[in-house]
Amino acid sequence: MIIVTGGAGFIGSNIVRRLNEAGISEILVVDDLSDGHKAMNLAAARIADYMDHEEFFARLVANREFGGRILGVLHQGACTVTTEWDGRMMMRRNHEFSRELLRWCLAQKVPLVYASSASVYGAGREFRVAPECERPINVYAWSKLVFDQHARRCIPSARSQVVGLRYFNVYGPGEAHKAGMASVVWHFHNQLQQGTELRLFDGSHGFGPGEQRRDFIHVDDVARANLWFLEHGGTRGIFNLGTGRARSFNEVAQAVIAWHGRGSIRYVPFPPGLLAGYQSFTEADLSTLRLAGYQQDFIGIEDGVRAYLDALAAAAS
Repeated sequence: MIIVTGGAGFIGSNIVRRLNEAGISEILVVDDLSDGHKAMNLAAARIADYMDHEEFFARLVANREFGGRILGVLHQGACTVTTEWDGRMMMRRNHEFSRELLRWCLAQKVPLVYASSASVYGAGREFRVAPECERPINVYAWSKLVFDQHARRCIPSARSQVVGLRYFNVYGPGEAHKAGMASVVWHFHNQLQQGTELRLFDGSHGFGPGEQRRDFIHVDDVARANLWFLEHGGTRGIFNLGTGRARSFNEVAQAVIAWHGRGSIRYVPFPPGLLAGYQSFTEADLSTLRLAGYQQDFIGIEDGVRAYLDALAAAAS
């Protein structure tokens, strides 16, 4: 059996789908369904069972079994609200839970592939997997970094696989429930469904209006990489997971406009309090990922946006 935490969420549900496509249905999904809308991400999925995240955590602490042989854990569960400043809640959900899961996996010799975040790099311009590049600028990013630091201490002596993947800006099907934390592709699409213009931020940090640049990665690429690492159990460490190419918000907006066949852009000021904690540039350094043997190509923004919006249109029809 494979455990997918956060399995009803955006990335987790896409991982479950890809496991199903590979003929794997012995999957235990762990999640918090306080927002039951997430369950619809798994409406077509084949899984063995579901477990609430609090029950799962209690079983970890008590060293209880989960039924059958566990072939691996793909840990996607977390609080991903980057504007949340409740540090106690953030550390419990993103650090304490992850630390206990790592402890259990190491004791049981179960492979663990977990979701980290490119937010650990903060407002820097260098995105290597190295401590000198890590400068988080919000408590979400710090919670992710603290767990990365803990994992780094454990990996050298680990007798089973431990992999952390620092996701850059992920977009694609299954993110509707994320509301304000959904990708800009989702928001741009909704804006053109409801009107005729896209709203992008004014210039900041030396970038012109809409010219802030992020490394946007399609969720299919993220799911594919998770399974690749699980299949290559001898690989361990922390790796960036992006395309390695930053694209501007203007370019993303134009891709959405091209799909709709209409639309214009209006630039708006940053909301109060957002500017200081905003990443105006991200671009994954993929050197360690490639050295680990992962040589897959990544979906470009034009193709990725088209595939995503095609999927949304098909689901709505």
